[in-house]
Amino acid sequence: MKVRIKNTGKHPLPRYHTTGAAAFDLQANLGAPITLASLERAIIPTGLHIELPVGYEGQIRARSGLAAKHGIALVNGPATIDADYRGEWGVILVNLSPDPYTIEDGDRVAQVVIARCEQAEWEEVSELSSTDRHTGGYGHTGR
Repeated sequence: MKVRIKNTGKHPLPRYHTTGAAAFDLQANLGAPITLASLERAIIPTGLHIELPVGYEGQIRARSGLAAKHGIALVNGPATIDADYRGEWGVILVNLSPDPYTIEDGDRVAQVVIARCEQAEWEEVSELSSTDRHTGGYGHTGR
């Protein structure tokens, strides 16, 4: 799939690091480092503007290494970037650890999966079909 991308940052275009990778990384595009105190959050700019085809979304996801080693997570993860959005992609990070964490220019701060998505056409009904699960939820099938 070809995807149009405008790079207003100073880093190379994103790439998939292996042939089997589902996601590509987003890098911080910063003029100066950003230090997140414990429980502080910030929008990290990437310098990327991406034109996704209609019928696709960009799913911004946390990087497991940042989460496991430093407690850095996405506030709204996974985040959705819609196909009609043309602004700069940013990553809303939060520091869940008790220690400050500094994000440097060029750091890989998140990963993105481009996924197909559908828009639903609603059909209002008075009854829904029956299933074994029915209305059980919120741990209903667990023990």
